[in-house]
Amino acid sequence: MKLYSTKNKSHLVSLKEAIFRGLPEDNGLYMPQYIPKMPADFITNLPRYSFQEIAFEVARTLLEGAIPEADLQDVVSKAINFPAPVHTLDYHKRVLELFHGPSLAFKDFGARFMAQMMSYFNRDEDRELVILVATSGDTGGAVAAGFYQTPGIRVVILYPSGKVSPLQEKQLTSLGHNIAALEIQGTFDDCQALVKQAFLDASLSQTIRLSSANSINISRLIPQSFYYFEAYKQVADGKTPVVFCVPSGNFGNLTAGLIAHRMGLPAHHFIAATNINDVVPQYLKSGQYLPRPSVRTLSNAMDVGNPSNFTRMLDLFSSSKCSTWNNMTASISGYAYTDHETANAIRQVHRQYHYTIEPHGAVGYLALEAYQQQHPDTIGIILETAHPAKFLEDMERILQQPIEIPERLAALAHRPKIATLMSTQFSELKSWLMEYYA
Repeated sequence: MKLYSTKNKSHLVSLKEAIFRGLPEDNGLYMPQYIPKMPADFITNLPRYSFQEIAFEVARTLLEGAIPEADLQDVVSKAINFPAPVHTLDYHKRVLELFHGPSLAFKDFGARFMAQMMSYFNRDEDRELVILVATSGDTGGAVAAGFYQTPGIRVVILYPSGKVSPLQEKQLTSLGHNIAALEIQGTFDDCQALVKQAFLDASLSQTIRLSSANSINISRLIPQSFYYFEAYKQVADGKTPVVFCVPSGNFGNLTAGLIAHRMGLPAHHFIAATNINDVVPQYLKSGQYLPRPSVRTLSNAMDVGNPSNFTRMLDLFSSSKCSTWNNMTASISGYAYTDHETANAIRQVHRQYHYTIEPHGAVGYLALEAYQQQHPDTIGIILETAHPAKFLEDMERILQQPIEIPERLAALAHRPKIATLMSTQFSELKSWLMEYYA
């Protein structure tokens, strides 16, 4: 498997280099040189495969021998060891539950797979690897859980002060050991910008082995493609078109779905669902991409004003025959919703279906509902990205009733928070990194 930068398709690197670099030197993003198709009989026989078998077959096809099959089987078995069940609201509306992993968020799939891949490729290295990751909520907890006590790897999580839920914050600040948390006095976009600056700083990269665990790292996207096939397996009836509705912030989850589609996933359409941080839905309507500072909302993991993976989406849909915008709008529709609408959707789903959907999934529910008003003869799958208990205070306020907290989350409540408060000045981050890891 070879990968190129979205800013320079002629400069190819190996999978190992792409994973450890995270970000190319030219500030582009890595993409596979070629996205292979799954065999037709794989799609036909999906119901016969377990989720782990699906994950292995998709990974083996996409990675094209970058890792020996026996080692890849070991990576998959350790990373993808929890389910991704589809819950039925009604025949046309389904919910793909992606919160059954250790940190109760969909990002467990990417974080655990990436941890295993990095551990595999890092076996013969004598220098410690330092992973930088920016989080708007769930990424930090998933990465912390995925890399906790991994030999030879240290993790530094940057998160926006006061802009993640209390339990989310505990997930990324209370583990200690090889996990460090930096509480940034700014937004997620500020955290993301600091991480990118660190990678582009020559003196840092020469002194410290840096890598990224955000969805800018290609090893995060690869496993997220697995559960699209798993979901399709559970709902397809052979005649009704299947659409995927993806609550989106940095757009890695949707990009993974698009890669799965290129590999042969029979998805009829994709829906990009956002809160009022709606730069991608606005692009889909107007053809103009106008990033702006993010605004805090109920669905905090989607509070992104300049999504990194939009670059990958543009790359996937670029063509000499037709405009990128025309190609993208043929495959993706975009919708955006306010906090008021989101809260009403949470109440509606609870009342109508006796199902507790969290704020990100509720945005997805609204977007699917809007899409199906024009396309009623479809099966829509909403990606439910986190457990409702991760947004405990908001959920209980909206529903006016207690939310059950899973034991592994409740156990964090009384653990002490350990985080370093830091400004948005890159010089401060650089000094801290040099002090602790140089």
